[in-house]
Amino acid sequence: MQQRISPASALTGAITLPGDKSISHRYAMISAIADGESRIHNYSTGADCHSTLSCVRALGIDVEVAGAEVVIRGKGLDGLRAPSGDLDAGNSGSTIRMLSGILAAQPFLTRIFGDESLSRRPMQRIMRPLAEMGAEIGAREDKFPPLEIHGTRLRPIDYTLPVPSAQVKTCVLLAGLFAEGQTSVSEPVASRDHTEIALREFGADLKIAQRKITLSGRPHLTGRELMVPADLSSAAFFIVAALLVPGSQLTIRGVGLNPTRSALLDFLTGMGAKILIPTLECWNGELIGDIIVQHSELKGGTVEGALTAALIDEIPVLAILGAATEEGLIVKDAGELRVKETDRIRTVVENLRRLGVEAEERADGMVIPGRQKFRAGQFDSFGDHRIAMAFAVAALLADGPSVIENAEAASVSFPEFWSTLARIAG
Repeated sequence: MQQRISPASALTGAITLPGDKSISHRYAMISAIADGESRIHNYSTGADCHSTLSCVRALGIDVEVAGAEVVIRGKGLDGLRAPSGDLDAGNSGSTIRMLSGILAAQPFLTRIFGDESLSRRPMQRIMRPLAEMGAEIGAREDKFPPLEIHGTRLRPIDYTLPVPSAQVKTCVLLAGLFAEGQTSVSEPVASRDHTEIALREFGADLKIAQRKITLSGRPHLTGRELMVPADLSSAAFFIVAALLVPGSQLTIRGVGLNPTRSALLDFLTGMGAKILIPTLECWNGELIGDIIVQHSELKGGTVEGALTAALIDEIPVLAILGAATEEGLIVKDAGELRVKETDRIRTVVENLRRLGVEAEERADGMVIPGRQKFRAGQFDSFGDHRIAMAFAVAALLADGPSVIENAEAASVSFPEFWSTLARIAG
């Protein structure tokens, strides 16, 4: 599918975005192994999160979906059943990596696969700790999906993540729910903590000290009524667009503002962004609030170290921002971008060049000089939802209409993206 985008004169109004992908995945998985009914409001409409629901349903759990409301009737830690066929994770790395922690503890064999893109994404980071816990996992070339998971009675481990990864941390903690004793995960850098918050919400015994999370196995998890905040990673595209398009003032309602995710707002305000948060509440342990964004003159900055880990999903759209700032943007320590849905370092730099923007590709990042103009052009999502949405923002700033190839990729996380953009950008 092609999407044609014309330059915007201003972004105005108020929008409400779909539920947070990361939280939606976790609520669905934990609800399935809790006792009783969980009702999840504002569940993500993205295809990835519905891949998780399909897998949960295939494991014998009753799942009802009515728009953005999902009801899951969990059967406890020992209630899952062997699926009649292979589990399909679609394009969702979150599904295959996190759900594997639960599958590793089941008394049956499971085979889980994904689409062509997911089949190229390495899985050793979850395979190693699960093997230490006693699971036997086969993979294509010993690292790529499909995964063949021979579940077993797991033993607890004390695991140190070699690199920051909320997905790997979650995989180990979910596996630890089934092990007798205490499972610990230590992080070199704090990653998003939605799993820890959700586990406590469902009744797990969890302790955190100096970036070490310790979970007591075999807890009694109880179904809950849950509200998923709007996805800050989805909001990032509209925040950046409103900052860059002159005359813009945009309100984004009910956004998740978890401190392990809100580094984006801190980074942008440090560059001079005019961002206000007039309301702040706590739902199910997660902070939520409205965000008001105004057009701003930005100075630029550097993303490196722990900040890179915190902003890894937002780097594609921050690259667009960087080209329009005074000093540009430097991204370091971002090798993880090479193994996302696409090689996001390569695809970002290639698309920037197609729009007449100078950008230097580096092994673990990129350098994008500031004070640049966007030329209208034709560019490609390469099947990556974040690339599609990031370059939609670039097209709003171009000197004429642009065309995005494979624009349907946005539906992986945000099916309403194009209609929402059209509504506020005219």
